[in-house]
Amino acid sequence: MRLARRALLAAPILLALPAQGQAQPAWPDRPLRLIVPFPAGSTPDIAGRAVATHLGQVLGQPCVVENKAGAGGNIGTDAVAKATDGHTIGVSINGPLSTAPALFPNLPYDPARDLAPVSLLLRGAQILVIHPDVPAPDFAGFVAHAKANPGKLAFGSVGSGSGSHLAMVDIMARSGLDLLHVPYRGFPPAVLDLMAGRIQALVLISAGILPQIREGRVRALAVTAEARLPQAPDVPTLAEVGLADAASYAWNGLIAPASMPAERVARLATETQRALAVPQTRAALEAAGFEVVGSSPAEFASFIAAEAVRWGGLIARLGIRAET
Repeated sequence: MRLARRALLAAPILLALPAQGQAQPAWPDRPLRLIVPFPAGSTPDIAGRAVATHLGQVLGQPCVVENKAGAGGNIGTDAVAKATDGHTIGVSINGPLSTAPALFPNLPYDPARDLAPVSLLLRGAQILVIHPDVPAPDFAGFVAHAKANPGKLAFGSVGSGSGSHLAMVDIMARSGLDLLHVPYRGFPPAVLDLMAGRIQALVLISAGILPQIREGRVRALAVTAEARLPQAPDVPTLAEVGLADAASYAWNGLIAPASMPAERVARLATETQRALAVPQTRAALEAAGFEVVGSSPAEFASFIAAEAVRWGGLIARLGIRAET
């Protein structure tokens, strides 16, 4: 009798054990969606597709890239922040992740609250280039010409608050220049307009403008890195042309909604680092002018915070508005 009673008392516990010991459902259990907030062919798109290919191979589900451009990257970044399906991630850049809160009072998302940084992917030095018809053989000549024609020259960027925008604004502030700002949805249309002479200047990540520099279709004046680029050794740094401590980089990184569980974010970060470590992928990105990074979520979060302090201070000091 006692044995029977003990068996009956133990039965609920034994029945519960399989449920408690079951593994968590496999993830992902359907295709991942990777949102890129810029057009195909843009730098974030290049980075996103390199990571998406690897993720699709190792996670057992396709990783489908969706280009969702607009508002300097804010629209696509907002779509990632608001995703609730557990299978949406994205790639974003300087502006939407670090400077948008300072530029857009009604930003529909809070990068610090609504997004989970996964990994810093790439950073790249930018190059100040001008149309060949601008009568300036070098940086000093460009400054002199711009000062002689205040408000008459236009410069392009890949969006308000982007790395290309703020780098040029910083150069203008340090040099006392007055140029008109023309934002674009990604670098391809900005480059086309520069070559056509519809804008006169552009600060752009080196990977997006090196071919045009080599072909002589644009003139390079300075690079924003601390040292000259191996791909453009004749182009001086900003420090060399007289602007000390002005170095800056355009960058992009992998993000997820803040609601994504930490273990999934960690897994994505690990696989992203592995993707960027593939020799063929790394060599191709470096040859194009990118510096391959691949960081942990914590490292990426700290990096974003530091960028927000630096460029947010510039925005506040100069009174920069999103529409400029």
